[in-house]
Amino acid sequence: MTYTAPIEDMMFVLEELCGLDDITRLPAFADLDPETARAILQEAGKFAGEVLAPLNAAGDRAGLGFDQGRVTLPEGWAEAYHSMCEMGWNAPVARDCGGMGLPALVNSAVQEMFSGANTAFQLCSMLTQGAVEAIDLYASQAQKALYLPKLVSGQWSGTMNLTEPQAGSDLGAIRTRAVPEGDHYRVSGQKIFITYGAHDMTENIIHLVLARLPDAPAGTKGISMFIVPKRLVNADGTLGAANDLRCVSLEHKMGIHASPTATMSFGDAGGAIGYLVGAPNQGLHYMFAMMNNARLGVGLQGVGIAEHATQGAVAFALERRQGRVPQGASSTAIISHPDIRRMLGLMRARTEAARVLAYRAARSLDLARHSDDARQQHWHQQRVDLLIPVVKAWSTELSLSTASLGVQVHGGMGYIEETGAAQHLRDARITSIYEGTTGIQALDLVGRKIALDKGAAAFALVADMRASAARLEQAGLEWANPERAAPDGPDWARLAAQVNEAAALVEEVTQWIIGQNGQEPQASACAVLELFGLCLGAWAMGDAAYHAAKRLAAGRQTAHARAKLAMADFYMAQCFPMARALRRMVEDGAASILALEPEDFAIGA
Repeated sequence: MTYTAPIEDMMFVLEELCGLDDITRLPAFADLDPETARAILQEAGKFAGEVLAPLNAAGDRAGLGFDQGRVTLPEGWAEAYHSMCEMGWNAPVARDCGGMGLPALVNSAVQEMFSGANTAFQLCSMLTQGAVEAIDLYASQAQKALYLPKLVSGQWSGTMNLTEPQAGSDLGAIRTRAVPEGDHYRVSGQKIFITYGAHDMTENIIHLVLARLPDAPAGTKGISMFIVPKRLVNADGTLGAANDLRCVSLEHKMGIHASPTATMSFGDAGGAIGYLVGAPNQGLHYMFAMMNNARLGVGLQGVGIAEHATQGAVAFALERRQGRVPQGASSTAIISHPDIRRMLGLMRARTEAARVLAYRAARSLDLARHSDDARQQHWHQQRVDLLIPVVKAWSTELSLSTASLGVQVHGGMGYIEETGAAQHLRDARITSIYEGTTGIQALDLVGRKIALDKGAAAFALVADMRASAARLEQAGLEWANPERAAPDGPDWARLAAQVNEAAALVEEVTQWIIGQNGQEPQASACAVLELFGLCLGAWAMGDAAYHAAKRLAAGRQTAHARAKLAMADFYMAQCFPMARALRRMVEDGAASILALEPEDFAIGA
């Protein structure tokens, strides 16, 4: 199955919906302009379509080799990795260490392409980018000088080691220990589910490991972070002896078959040598630098997989001839059937909405890091913190439903591996689990991001949504003037009312959460998150319709702009109405969940 990077839609989102011009005016990105950004995306898209996508199905079929701790990747994987690194795509944000210095906004489009073309491949660089960010933010200058240049270049790769067999998502229960010994520590313990914990593409792997010091307090307050390299690194940057760590096994997974998910053992022969990052007992705080990066990256995985699945389903629906429509030929392309159009519309419209949300989170990440206005930095950091759980969870759940619809569009052929539709569904399944499950993201949204700041960041979103609705209403009035050449489009008054309704739903649910005074039922959290996703998606599609219409009114008669108007109308009619039901579920549905007792699930046993 082929993949074509949706450059036109990506650039539309960057320029019209995410203020690329504002980002390029920041001193950190003064050498970037929209034309350069387009050229960068075109090159990345070419690599994604011509190099990564052809390896996707082949890697899925071939899987991984494992022999006494040595892991081998599928044929062509290492060559593609080295080509990607030579082109500067491994860690393109890190300018100070040899990266291209791309803004997160532009990099988000690159990450979506690479993840969409080949999710299993892109995971290696995604984890390395997280390691780069954590070391850059919290490590000593000596550690930065020793590790960052080769991580950024791709000569070395990075991982994060959190989960343990007995702990799972409860990081307060981890047992891995780090005992001081001179200028380093001896680390011992076992970590599971370590993405790219072992592989043969780089000469060294830099593991960031969470562990406890001997005198550490219990729970999450007693976790420290350590750099534990696969091979020790000499002071001059050359490689030394092998460290005391090994890959014990690889998981046999439902999907992402070409991505090694390792069980790592540290210290079987006396203790792996590790180096403390930052201050003791601050490891969980530091790891969240990686986690936020990874959660945005996983959200972009969801968008990328959904895009690839949609492209495959559309191509099949255009070619497959079966059945007839009223007054139609005896055999017609299945895209003529209303239910096929319904499914393709759900796939396309939700994917486009999710793309906007992810890119808007990346935009705020840039402004939080690089604005010279402290108040603007704070405001955008709040926006990032609020959007990350929504982007991660809503986009990944959406990728699952989109990939499932892709199988359905293919019919029986979708259940056959050769079409590629099933691989999207298998690969997408993990995205709503790793880097924090959907339930964890929902609890984070409700309990931390809304309750702790009394809804301030959410109310700021509501204000932006209402501003968009007012602009839509005003545009509708202007375009209704018979003296003006009005673009074709939806009922602008109705669209404005729908965006206003979306703002009201977010506001009402936020007020309800605050009114619970920290006692909001956890059972409502997932409904809150889904409501936020649908409503913010309505805001995104309303803005998209406005800017598409402006392009048409200015004589830019593009097929993309006309399709965007149709997709916005479809989203409002077929996707957004579910938010109204979720509003009821938030307030009234929790009791029915909490009333269930364990014995209620054993009926008939």
